[in-house]
Amino acid sequence: MKYGDDYEQPTAVPMLTDGYNLPAKKVIHIVGPVVSGRLTDSLKKDLSDCYKNTLDMCLANGLRSVAFCCISTGVFRFPNKTAAEIAVQAVTEWLSQHSRAVDRVIFNVFKDEDREYYEQELFETA
Repeated sequence: MKYGDDYEQPTAVPMLTDGYNLPAKKVIHIVGPVVSGRLTDSLKKDLSDCYKNTLDMCLANGLRSVAFCCISTGVFRFPNKTAAEIAVQAVTEWLSQHSRAVDRVIFNVFKDEDREYYEQELFETA
């Protein structure tokens, strides 16, 4: 395992730790893409990979539920609506290929705006 003051976690590469005092057995940390100019296909792919790679880690470690925050929105400047579209699409695609691997996926949002985006995407894919 790599860590320390000089270590930077690469984008879309998950890291698993114990949950310690959190109400979770494990926590998966992942760095999402930072939008510093225009939104590119590469940044969109990186965000999609964040979700898929996290789910792969859940599968590899027998974790049956996962909660995602709005990865890369906020200070990382990924547009919220596009981020929600990518998140739902990535998770839906992954689940279609691994139908019994995960029991529950939660999209944890902080803003009403994000809740509306996720609800719209989830209802359209249902």
